[in-house]
Amino acid sequence: MAASMDRPTITTVAVVGAGVIGRSWALLFARAGCETRLHDRDAAQADRARRWVADVLADEASAGIRTAADAVACIARVSVVATLGEALTGAGYVQESAPERLDVKRELYAEMDGAAPPDAILGSSTSTFDMTAITAGLAGATRCVVAHPVNPPHQLPVVEVLGGQATDRDVVTQTAAFMASVGQRPVVLERFVPGFVLNRLQFALVREAMSLVQRGVASVDAVDAVVRDGLGLRWALMGPFGVADTNADGGIRAYYTGHEQLVTDLMNDLGPTPTIDAALVEELGRGVDAMLGGSERAEMRRWRDRMIARLRALKAGDPPPDIAAAASGPARPPSTVASIAEE
Repeated sequence: MAASMDRPTITTVAVVGAGVIGRSWALLFARAGCETRLHDRDAAQADRARRWVADVLADEASAGIRTAADAVACIARVSVVATLGEALTGAGYVQESAPERLDVKRELYAEMDGAAPPDAILGSSTSTFDMTAITAGLAGATRCVVAHPVNPPHQLPVVEVLGGQATDRDVVTQTAAFMASVGQRPVVLERFVPGFVLNRLQFALVREAMSLVQRGVASVDAVDAVVRDGLGLRWALMGPFGVADTNADGGIRAYYTGHEQLVTDLMNDLGPTPTIDAALVEELGRGVDAMLGGSERAEMRRWRDRMIARLRALKAGDPPPDIAAAASGPARPPSTVASIAEE
């Protein structure tokens, strides 16, 4: 499925919604060589998003990651347009990144279905909703698909691809191929579950992390330390099943054989789902403030993105021996030092 980032399978795209996710998609598509129309109902938001894209590209040029001429060419590919119709005219692919509200997305999809060329794919960044629910009763539901990224998509390559009940299977295949061609790592899901795979895994851990803090088992910093300096280092290289397979000489079968009850008992002892109220949010906020020691959030984002880029480059230069994921075409890591502006 892998394709070269130099030849995107779709060359004209529209990004509808210019928030944190939308602006990142716009940068990703522009860097891959796509002519990118950026639209938001809030014109000021769209203008801020384009300036953010320009700032990131300027930082990359300053760092020697790309030439100044290449940075200028990339930003020239991003145009802010005032109307939805103008954004969708001639687009082969649309990435919707509107607020995560079903009523908003349903209304927007009805508008996009009427304005987009009949052969355009309408993709959604939704992290929650089934495309079947978004497009219920929509004439063009066959061309609508979920393309859920990891935040921020211009740095983290996985994108979950899933159609609704009415989605044409070829649309899923074309979307996955397009995502691979712009440097992403598409993961095609077989059926819908709320939150898809990424958020279900993420919030399984977050659920227990909140519970541990709320019950006074460990501080915010202690919980984060266990992940960033323990679990996270392994998980940056392998997933939970790959880690289990390397944790025992006999592989995953040996790892779990003989410990079934211990693992089951531990799973059953995990904390209850916490009530996320103002008190808990404030406790987490104070913990993070203390942990970061006054560091600016924008600087932390820049550092995060630099480290992600370095890690991806390191993994690409020393790939795992003959792993199925490598054979299916993992995304090329971005050589980027991103400048993430404050919201």
